[in-house]
Amino acid sequence: MENKQLIELIHTVSSSKLTEFQYEENGIKIGMKKECQVSIPQVKVEEIQINDEMEEETNEGKIITSALVGTFYTSPSEDAEPFVSIGDAVKQGQTLAIVEAMKLMNEIESEFDGVVEEIFVENGQAVEYGQPLFRLK
Repeated sequence: MENKQLIELIHTVSSSKLTEFQYEENGIKIGMKKECQVSIPQVKVEEIQINDEMEEETNEGKIITSALVGTFYTSPSEDAEPFVSIGDAVKQGQTLAIVEAMKLMNEIESEFDGVVEEIFVENGQAVEYGQPLFRLK
């Protein structure tokens, strides 16, 4: 390969979207590799202010979310009383509900002391990871 062809090859690979290129001819090997640059999006000040305003609205209580995907149960069995009801005072670590995932019963415990102000999910309903379950005040 002549110098002119080599320079043309380098320019062609450089201007393409290829990140790596290997070429071999008559026992001569040429390898080229580009460093990938990752661009980080810029956050606008307006967006931060909007998020702060939304956070203030949800600060009316402490939210307990689901730690896993599964089925939500308010009591340990069908004929048992619910773990908690709206208006009940709860302590940190107290069981609020159960989420069944893959035949395992996982207790949802309160992360805070407070009073149950709202229950977002009904008994037997499917829940997602991070889905709000309770609001405590």
